[in-house]
Amino acid sequence: MPISVGLDNYLVHGVHGFYDEEHLNSQPFNISIRVDLSSTVEDGKIGTTVDYAQLQQAVDAVVLNSEPIRLLETMAHRIAEMIQSSENAETVFVRIEKPEAPLPHPGGLPFIEYTWNR
Repeated sequence: MPISVGLDNYLVHGVHGFYDEEHLNSQPFNISIRVDLSSTVEDGKIGTTVDYAQLQQAVDAVVLNSEPIRLLETMAHRIAEMIQSSENAETVFVRIEKPEAPLPHPGGLPFIEYTWNR
């Protein structure tokens, strides 16, 4: 039976966006990650799964500890790259929501989704 490990609705703030003005003030990014595992998980052996902490650390490294990223697609790809190094990761799915994205008028929730497959 396939197993997925994930981190939903991890809210972090960063200075990313296409427009230079977005690099001046921190704004929220709501990030969800799902990793489909390729092998059987063995009880008591964290090396046979993907640690939730690794998912959070990947987001932190990219969103909190990097230079401004212009496109969310690039941000998602970088997060996935950090996770796909796990031998058990068969698929990495990243969803990034940007609730304060500059839109012409209020309404809607901008997001991107990225999927990497081994």
